Amino acid sequence: MTRAIVARAPTRLDLGGGWTDVPPYPEREGGAVCSVAIARYATATAALDERVGRAAGLATKAADPLTAAALRRAAIPGAVASVVADYPAGAGLGGSSACGVALAGALAALRGADAAPEELAALSRATEAEDLGVLGGFQDHYAAAFGGVLQLSFTGRVGVERLTLTPDTAEALVRRGVLLYTGESRLSGRTIAAVRDAYVAGESRTVAALARMKALAFEMATALRDADVDALGRMVGEHWVHQRALHPSITTERIDAIVGAAHRAGALGVKALGASGGGCVLAIAADGREHDVAKAIAPLGERLSYAIDWLGFQVVAVMDSASDGTTET
Repeated sequence: MTRAIVARAPTRLDLGGGWTDVPPYPEREGGAVCSVAIARYATATAALDERVGRAAGLATKAADPLTAAALRRAAIPGAVASVVADYPAGAGLGGSSACGVALAGALAALRGADAAPEELAALSRATEAEDLGVLGGFQDHYAAAFGGVLQLSFTGRVGVERLTLTPDTAEALVRRGVLLYTGESRLSGRTIAAVRDAYVAGESRTVAALARMKALAFEMATALRDADVDALGRMVGEHWVHQRALHPSITTERIDAIVGAAHRAGALGVKALGASGGGCVLAIAADGREHDVAKAIAPLGERLSYAIDWLGFQVVAVMDSASDGTTET
């Protein structure tokens, strides 16, 4: 028998608090992030393929470093894996973490384990940070594992609060949010390292910006609980002011042009996502102005549709194939 598991994990929109989940800030200050998981997925397939052979070493020859690292950690003899995505690479949507969670979950299911979301998030984070030396925070792994609208806190442990939105608030958050991919590539590692080093050195502007961004993450969660999308939009705009001040490479001429055009067309707040320097920009439009905002920024990138993903990591298919070629799903 050959078994295959197909699993997926969502990406996210980081509304506020990003950067405060990057060590050593959480340990020293306590970090906070408000995020929304979206239905743009990394889909992983993990299989037991007898043709690969029983030697575990053969299973690590994956096409990309993340898949190879996930296979090494899983240590399942004869296992193979791959991952695909329905979003652009380097889009600032937490895509690499979604890939990591999808791979970790698919391989756990292949072993017969029923891993909890917090376990998948921690495993994905460890694979990126420890095995691959990737700089970054915790938030993306938890958004991918848990899904939904989250208030995350980072101290000695990761706290996860699922926010309950009214149907009208959830609808407005999607309808009034205009997500634009700039088409510019992003190399976030250097920027993350530079911001981290400025914080560690006690650079006053960086310290103040991070403190306000953390506070905004809590205030954004309150706005969502109160069904106040207008307040959320204005906070997104304020967050960008502080986020942009962290490092010169966080913005680009195109991002600045998108922000300006969106505001002139009726956006309440606009920010680049992730470590920025490219990737995606999110605009929260005033109610009824979403079409004006989308039209104004359309020449500057590719609009990506999205919906809220409420479920997080999911196994979507299990396939068992016998030697005679028959398959059960």
